[in-house]
Amino acid sequence: MKGAFLTGRHIFLRPLQESDADGNYPEWFNDQEVCKYNRHGRFPNTQEKTLEYTRTVDKSQDNLALAIIEKTNNKHIGNVALSKINLIDRNAELSIIIGEKEYWNKGYGKEACSLMINHAFNVLNLHRISSGTHEENIGFKKLAASLGMKEEGKYHENIFKNGKYSNTVWFYILNPNHK
Repeated sequence: MKGAFLTGRHIFLRPLQESDADGNYPEWFNDQEVCKYNRHGRFPNTQEKTLEYTRTVDKSQDNLALAIIEKTNNKHIGNVALSKINLIDRNAELSIIIGEKEYWNKGYGKEACSLMINHAFNVLNLHRISSGTHEENIGFKKLAASLGMKEEGKYHENIFKNGKYSNTVWFYILNPNHK
């Protein structure tokens, strides 16, 4: 668990590293199945773009992006992030991608999001986490519900993907320690 920042039962989260760009990570954003319900996959991703993102997020004070590492084989299977961290209003947006498809539907996403939400509430002292997804993304809707997130609304026809406009559904969760 070298470099572990947050540790769970089956995974640990660590900062993104430049060496991650040498693996499958850059290709996740070129895979139309992986990117089916997000805004990636519209422009080609490259190793250089991945390196640039890794360097940028490492210096950021309002984004925390971490690699999801499966413990048994030390494999980088996805990323989880808090973005738009606002320490005055105490909120942020949560996002996740599991790029290695053999790890889909096995609980890794829930574990990674749970670790990140716990960190947001109990270490960063954030009050509110929100997350949006394509309205047809049943998997994320189930994940949000399992995390205790509540649906709060939609952005209508704000995504153009696969030849049509679609809605984004937004979810939120409040820090239970803030009454």
